[in-house]
Amino acid sequence: MDNLEKYNASFIEAFGEACDNLTALTYQAIPQWDSIGHMQLIAALEAAFDIMMDTEDILDLSSYEKGKELLSKYGVEM
Repeated sequence: MDNLEKYNASFIEAFGEACDNLTALTYQAIPQWDSIGHMQLIAALEAAFDIMMDTEDILDLSSYEKGKELLSKYGVEM
């Protein structure tokens, strides 16, 4: 599984079937991406890529695309 597949799987794990159009997802755009869903997503990403995200980056992850940008700071390339 490449990094993009891991990334997509993390969103699906956190939000389930609500991920019809991953690239358009933004924070609170779907009911599942609330504060609890956000932390589930962070946990899934940290587990998938074996990283520990900084608090600032956790708060800054506001969309699918922004998440890819933030993960590059941890050496994760898509």
